Amino acid sequence: MRVDRRTFLQGAGAAAGVMTLGSPAIAQAKTKIRVGYLHTLAVDGQMWLADHLGAFAKNGLEPEFKQFQTGLEIFQAMIGGSLDVLSTGAVISNFPARGQGKMFLANAVEFATAQLWVREDQGIKSIADLKGKRIATTAGTTAHVFLDNALKANNMTGKDIELLNQRMPDAVTSFISGAVPAVALWVPFNITVRDKVPGAKKLVDASAYYPNAAIMSGWATTADYHSKNRDALVRVVKAWNEGNAYLTGKTDEALEVLQKKHYPQVPLADFKEQYGAQKAFPAAEWRKLYGDGSVTKWLQQVTDFFASTGNIPNPIPASQYFDPSIFMDATKA
Repeated sequence: MRVDRRTFLQGAGAAAGVMTLGSPAIAQAKTKIRVGYLHTLAVDGQMWLADHLGAFAKNGLEPEFKQFQTGLEIFQAMIGGSLDVLSTGAVISNFPARGQGKMFLANAVEFATAQLWVREDQGIKSIADLKGKRIATTAGTTAHVFLDNALKANNMTGKDIELLNQRMPDAVTSFISGAVPAVALWVPFNITVRDKVPGAKKLVDASAYYPNAAIMSGWATTADYHSKNRDALVRVVKAWNEGNAYLTGKTDEALEVLQKKHYPQVPLADFKEQYGAQKAFPAAEWRKLYGDGSVTKWLQQVTDFFASTGNIPNPIPASQYFDPSIFMDATKA
């Protein structure tokens, strides 16, 4: 069959065009990464803003987000192999101290996100009134650490109360139903309590014990992923940092985006109040806090709590389970 020269050249050019167009697709193949998170502003705020800005894709990542109810459940999922990284609250100082995970990024200081709510209709008007009473919370979490600090500040210990350990949604339900006179929770569960129990009273929040009892939220991964995929973790931090810059640099605008897209059930005024309950810092400030050891110190304080409650017999110190170098590399000029 005779082939016309012009037809041949057009066909060859088209084939070359397909190859040219196809090459970038291969070059731009993204790293898939499975991310577990708690749906609370101090934990997932920067993450969702980074996603909104397209920062994960820009850094060659294709995240798959999975929501959990407690940090304990997230760590169990990661240890079980169904997650690559996670973002959570105070539990970030628990499992890594057991040798189950490496922390590599701080989200925020949960300045006042943990709160103690009581029912005055059951005779509770002060922390002293809680002696011998049941308090619902999720053991081993931000709320539990905060509760312990509140008890100590009032010359009490965990032995002076009866702790009802439940998943946070269940703990809040127990309080609303009147089954317990008090609940130690984290925002945004305070909105549910306030709306369902008009007579409920917030006795104290974690800000009363800052910075001596600062509670960190942050990101962790497995030791294996940390050792084999450092570049991917650096890119996670770079993406996160874009969200963090938006949150700390254009706060009102960023909070409106978050509330509209991810927290529509929380009124904007309440959502902004929640943001005021945490301390998020620009990258330059975080670099100082990483560099001067503040982040490591805050993590260690919470690890000490877990160790003292008998949950960690031989805890690995924060200086060993926390790797600040990934953030420092990702944010250097």
